[in-house]
Amino acid sequence: MLPVLRRYYPESFGGYFEPFVGSGAVFFDLQNSGRLENHAVTLSDDNADLIGCYARVGDSPDAVIAALEALAQGHTRDGRVFYLRVRDERFNPQRAAWRESGGDTATYPVELAAILIYLNRTGYNGLFRQNASGEYNVPPGRYDRPRIVDHALLAAVSDVLTRPNVRLQRAPFERVLDEAASGDFVYFDPPYAPLSATANFRGYTGRGFGDADQERLQQIVVRLAERGVRVLVSNSTAPVVTRLYENNPALEAAGVKAWRVPARRAINSRSELRGPVEELVVSNVSPGAVRPRTVLR
Repeated sequence: MLPVLRRYYPESFGGYFEPFVGSGAVFFDLQNSGRLENHAVTLSDDNADLIGCYARVGDSPDAVIAALEALAQGHTRDGRVFYLRVRDERFNPQRAAWRESGGDTATYPVELAAILIYLNRTGYNGLFRQNASGEYNVPPGRYDRPRIVDHALLAAVSDVLTRPNVRLQRAPFERVLDEAASGDFVYFDPPYAPLSATANFRGYTGRGFGDADQERLQQIVVRLAERGVRVLVSNSTAPVVTRLYENNPALEAAGVKAWRVPARRAINSRSELRGPVEELVVSNVSPGAVRPRTVLR
C-alpha cells in the first residue's frame, strides 16, 4: 500500500502520530525519506508485546540479537517442534508472569522480545494472534529458510527508535485525541474489518477490534479533521467500513473523503484468495503525485 499512501502524505506537518503502529511501515517510510527530521513522533499501540519488543530492540539490541541467534540455532535443529516448544513452554508462560507483575512495557524482558521476533518470522503468515485467554496461538509456518536474525536491520531500527524525537507508548488509539493539534499528521492503520465471516481476524489484542471500535475510530477521525489535523486512514471495504466513510455527511463537512484503491492481500487461509483486492483510503489530504524520495543512508 505504500505507493498509494505516499500520495496522501501532507506536504508539511507538525508532529507525527501513528496510533496503530504495528509494523510501522508508514513511520519507517517517512523516516527513511527524511520527512520526520525535526518532527516530534509518537508511535503507539494497544498491543503491549509489540511496544515492549520495540522498546527492547531500541535500548538493548545486542542482547536481543544474542537471544535471537540462540533461537535461530534451535529452529535450524528442530523446526516445527522447536517452534511449538518455544511458544507453549517459554513465550506464553513468561508473558503470563510478566503481565501478573504489572505488564509495564518498560520491563518487557529481552528474551520475550527476541521470542516475539522469532515467532513472527517463523509462524504462520507472520501473524500475531491471541485467544480469549490472551495466549499467543499462531501455528508454525512453512518456511524452508526463514531469516530469523537480521543484524543490520535490527541495528538500524534500534537507532531510529532511540532518537530523541521518537516516543513509544502503549496506549489505546483514542489517546491521540488528547495529543494531536492543528497541523499535525495522524496515520491510522487499524485491524481491518473482515470482508467475510471466514476472513475474520480480530485477535491482535485480547479483546479484539469490533464494529463498535471502527465506529469510535471514525468519530475520532472527524474530530481530528475538524481540529485541523491531517488524517490518513487505511482499511478494508467491508460493509461496516464503507458505511462509516463513504458518502458520509459528517466526514464531508470535515473535509474528509474516501477513495477505493487497488491493493494486494498477502494473508489468507486460502492461497487462491491472496491477490488484488480493493481497500479504502480515507483522508482530508487531496492525493497528489508521488515526489521523488530521498533515501537516507
